[in-house]
Amino acid sequence: MLTSGISLINFKKKITSPNIKKKLSFLIKTRNPIIDSLTKSYKYSYRKNTIKTYQKFMNYRVIAMGGSILGTQTIYEFLQHKIKKKFLFINNLQNIEKKHRKNKYLNLVVSKSGNTTETIVNFNILTNNNEKNIFITENKQNYLNTMAKKLKSEIVHHNNYIGGRYSVLSEVGMLPAELMGLKPNQFKQFDSLVKNKKFINSLINSVGNTLYFIKKRKFNSIIINYDERSESLFKWYQQLIAESLGKKNTGLLPIVSCMPKDNHSVMQLYLDGFKNNFFTFFYSHEKKSDKIKNSKILSSQNYLKNKNISDVIYAQKKATENVFNKKKIPFRSFEINRRDEKTLGELFTFFILETILLGRCLDLNPFDQPSVELIKKETKRILL
Repeated sequence: MLTSGISLINFKKKITSPNIKKKLSFLIKTRNPIIDSLTKSYKYSYRKNTIKTYQKFMNYRVIAMGGSILGTQTIYEFLQHKIKKKFLFINNLQNIEKKHRKNKYLNLVVSKSGNTTETIVNFNILTNNNEKNIFITENKQNYLNTMAKKLKSEIVHHNNYIGGRYSVLSEVGMLPAELMGLKPNQFKQFDSLVKNKKFINSLINSVGNTLYFIKKRKFNSIIINYDERSESLFKWYQQLIAESLGKKNTGLLPIVSCMPKDNHSVMQLYLDGFKNNFFTFFYSHEKKSDKIKNSKILSSQNYLKNKNISDVIYAQKKATENVFNKKKIPFRSFEINRRDEKTLGELFTFFILETILLGRCLDLNPFDQPSVELIKKETKRILL
């Protein structure tokens, strides 16, 4: 058990490195703006009145890229059973069906730099002049700030020291969460988690094993995801790991496999192919699940009677873990026992701390992404 909401069976190899403990202790004690954003004491740059003004809307459009939108989309999809409002996420350059344009939206436009090309283009094409907008961007001269002032729109300042992929528990994710009707403080579990020995030991063991895998040239971190409502969570995680650690000719390649459908495509490779992979299983226990109709089951498949979809998925998950154990394929396994803000906040905190610790142990800066900036500059040069 990692927490009351999350069960974790960690990697079998027990690694408790004093170096990892030391770096984690230093990170907790010294803090930084990213760590501060995980705590309840973090000061948001928006006023409560801002939320009250815009909570009357029922349709919201979030326009952003990468870490500026993936965390918010994760919150919406993971907790959609608690949310009565509709959110549309524009996170790529794409053709949007015209039916979406008929709704009256409040637009949440997010870019730390304020100059993200895709965000600028999507805002230009998809929005109408009579719509209300909230711009979340750095407090400096940039395109979005200029546009917001021209439209007399609400501006919320994006903390300059918090990169997009780490920003989910700052203004970037928590302002939309409040508009969804959720409670931001319930996401903030850092202070209690760092006092939880099971959480700390699990974190250290996960980091220790990952460093061991990298040393053994196992660079593929494959997520075996059995929870459809967590697809955005692992797209967020994918960016977090790849962008934070992919430097100096090292890093990890996070690959997300959607189960059980990938049992019928890539599982053969995972089981009998090359051995430079390690795995994270992810499953959520659901109280409501469609039941199988006994009257339509033939006698040859009697084992399906009185079962529901969750029963079948869980059986497939356990079966796959059993086969992995027999083949001595390294994996850890998360099971979600409660789907709420607290549990999701704990997952965000675990993965963020894990990523920062891996960067520190690999002597990498986990907060920058220098090579991505090269493509941005080259794209602008070609368009000029």
